[in-house]
Amino acid sequence: MNLMISTVQQEKQRIDYMLVKYQKALAELPKGTISEKQVKGNTYYYLKYRAGKKIISKYIGKKEIEKLKQQIDRRRHIETMIKSLLEEQKLAAKVLEGNL
Repeated sequence: MNLMISTVQQEKQRIDYMLVKYQKALAELPKGTISEKQVKGNTYYYLKYRAGKKIISKYIGKKEIEKLKQQIDRRRHIETMIKSLLEEQKLAAKVLEGNL
């Protein structure tokens, strides 16, 4: 039983470490979504995100669009990973408290 508790403690430490790393990475990535707008046959791209109660719409140049798409995809992936890690963290805490 002691080996199992030790393993769960190590896993909880790993989860805590990964959460910190993912939170730092998330802070550096842009939030929001990319939207397209057609004006007189031309396509314009905007990054839309929420700042408090306001929705901000920021123009994105054509040269920046691919890099920004990759960053937003990475942000979504990290958000999914954080959600999964938080669930694992709760489970590990229950095991360590003896409630499972």
